[in-house]
Amino acid sequence: MTEAAPLAHGFPSGPWELVLEWLAGGPNQCLFTLSTLDNGAPDARTLVLSEVSREGFFFHTDVASRKVAQIDANPHVALTVLDLVNARQLVVQGTAARATPDEIAQAYRDRGPYLQQLAWMNTHEFAALDQHEREERWARFSAERPGGFVQPDGWTGFVVRPTRLTFWLGSLDTASRRVEYSAASEGWKAAFRAG
Repeated sequence: MTEAAPLAHGFPSGPWELVLEWLAGGPNQCLFTLSTLDNGAPDARTLVLSEVSREGFFFHTDVASRKVAQIDANPHVALTVLDLVNARQLVVQGTAARATPDEIAQAYRDRGPYLQQLAWMNTHEFAALDQHEREERWARFSAERPGGFVQPDGWTGFVVRPTRLTFWLGSLDTASRRVEYSAASEGWKAAFRAG
């Protein structure tokens, strides 16, 4: 997608320069809220942002999760990344599609041991156990796999390709504002919006 002339005040003409600047922490470095539709009603939950690139925003989950069924029924989603330290927020609207098997496998390898084990044990049945039994089972599962964890069969991933990105910038010295980039046939349209 082509980019128009740069915006005023040093903002780039397209969103990716800002995205990659704001989310420069590497794989699995920030959380975001994923919003989906559940039979027309909004639903939301917090996830780890596995990766971001010019291809899109990647996240991973269990194939049996409610969010997967919702995305399969309606792939239009929103992602909200909140950065309280820098008084910034990024809202991404777009379409989610299944990631490739190679990307899913790489994303699993990039996760630390806790998140790898979580992919195995984060089930409704495990959630229903009392805390003591949860801790015992967690420790036993880990001890039985001293060489690490292989990717579970039910682990999948999505890439969200954005159609609109809204960057909110807070300020203690003046009004907050948003910079909004919308996909258009000729490239990205950019505009300033009130905060």
